[in-house]
Amino acid sequence: MAAKSAGNVLFVCLRLGCSSENQKWSASPSNVFYHFGTSGLSVAVATAITHPLDLLKVRLQMQLVGHKGPLIGMAQLFLQVVKNEGPRNLYLGLTPALTRSLLYGGLRLGLYDPTKQACDRLFGSTNMLVKIASGAFSGATATALTNPVEVIKVRLQMNPNMGGGPIGEMRKIVSEEGVRALWKGVGPAMARAGALTASQLATYDETKRVNSSTIAGAMSTIITAPMDMIKTRLMLQRDSKGVGTYKNGFHCAYKVMTTEGPRALYKGGFTIFARLGPQTMITFLLCEELRKLAGLHAI
Repeated sequence: MAAKSAGNVLFVCLRLGCSSENQKWSASPSNVFYHFGTSGLSVAVATAITHPLDLLKVRLQMQLVGHKGPLIGMAQLFLQVVKNEGPRNLYLGLTPALTRSLLYGGLRLGLYDPTKQACDRLFGSTNMLVKIASGAFSGATATALTNPVEVIKVRLQMNPNMGGGPIGEMRKIVSEEGVRALWKGVGPAMARAGALTASQLATYDETKRVNSSTIAGAMSTIITAPMDMIKTRLMLQRDSKGVGTYKNGFHCAYKVMTTEGPRALYKGGFTIFARLGPQTMITFLLCEELRKLAGLHAI
């Protein structure tokens, strides 16, 4: 399973990173807590602020599944949700979103530095390629370990009438589809997170400028938007023998292009772009301030 493999590699990288003689990353219990805690908290705050855009993105990605036709835009969908469901429903799935942010954000940002230090110990370099590889590893590993929470989140976002909350939805998924269903879409999700984290963290680490990181992240969205849409479709697909069942990520992409057209891979793309800028700025600015308060060095 992806989570088990990621956990094994994570352990090795942490051991190597922590044993570096010239390390800037200390492995004392308090520093580990502050290191991952500041990362997770900063991502959680950014997620709470931008969550409505994430809900709109998921619903846009699920428009006209298996069919071609006119699509409504982000503004029209926003008004539709507010009018028909109420403003509170813009925050559907917020609990698993925040839970995932604390875990995924803590791992995604927290693993970057020890991974980079491990590479420095192994290869004697922390050049741009090492930073890109460290970012890709951090993002992919964090996603592999937190994919179940993401599955629960998107299902709550798509169903305003769902009862039982996150725990009830998790029990329903496990009982009806099996434990493996919690890792639906993990392949495209890992690819997206790896590419996005690599561009954001490597660029920010190299330049230490939030605006540069935002631009790099926005450009990577053009590349990762199709992966995002595919992982959403896979996560929301319940096991059945009905028409339109996707076998895997590649089959999903093929079905979408042949039935809905190539442009359908970018459903919700503008919403991803609109969310990424403020989320990136909030995350890095807050994370750096929290790290200063905790006595940690900058990312």
